[in-house]
Amino acid sequence: MTVAEAVGCFPPADLAELTALADLQARVDRKYIVDRTVLEVVVASQPSSAAALELDAERAFDYRSQYFDTPDLLLYREAAQRRRRQFKVRTRSHGGSSGLVLEVKTKGRRGLTIKARTPHSSGSAAKLEDVDRRFIGGVVDRDSVVADLIPTLTTEYRRSTLVDRALWTRTTVDESVRCTDWRGAVVGLDDIVIETKSAGSASVTDRILWSMGIRPVRLSKFCTSLAALHPDLPSNRWSRTLRRHF
Repeated sequence: MTVAEAVGCFPPADLAELTALADLQARVDRKYIVDRTVLEVVVASQPSSAAALELDAERAFDYRSQYFDTPDLLLYREAAQRRRRQFKVRTRSHGGSSGLVLEVKTKGRRGLTIKARTPHSSGSAAKLEDVDRRFIGGVVDRDSVVADLIPTLTTEYRRSTLVDRALWTRTTVDESVRCTDWRGAVVGLDDIVIETKSAGSASVTDRILWSMGIRPVRLSKFCTSLAALHPDLPSNRWSRTLRRHF
């Protein structure tokens, strides 16, 4: 069963409704790596208030993100060391979208993920124009680092999204995750990645997974993939995930 087939039983939600209900630019993210049997239980246990994102009669969309870092992978290293000012930069496109967007993700208080987003000015996902760098610098105020950003890792996967209309939470389900570094080396996940996004409290999906004894894992498509591809990098933060799933 594909992810799109798994979410086919839910009423549809369009992009405008999803944004109004649960855009969640400042949020708590919890990630889980599961097999398809667990996914079927999660889907079957969703409340009647759940709906699936649908665009042009499709419920699964190809996502492609280009991540940027400095030549010495400073952003990766800051994340590995849990530095207070850590951030990530990526361009992203996906099926159903009108074009590329540029996103900057930072960490706020109590583990909140804060995302700033703007249309990407360049026609190339792997190129940052001056206006893009000014936007990034305005978010993180680290001009010397921003000036050195270069394309480092590309992630590709197929995603379906569920939204809880009652609780304003969102669940994304990713399959066929593949990540490629600047040398062309590739690493992937055969299992499913479920990510819950809420304003803070646990979502229905979280509670379903917890009741099955499944806890969140430390997973960053950017960082964990780079650690898997480059074992010389510091990776203690993701060591358990690397041992079990990569």
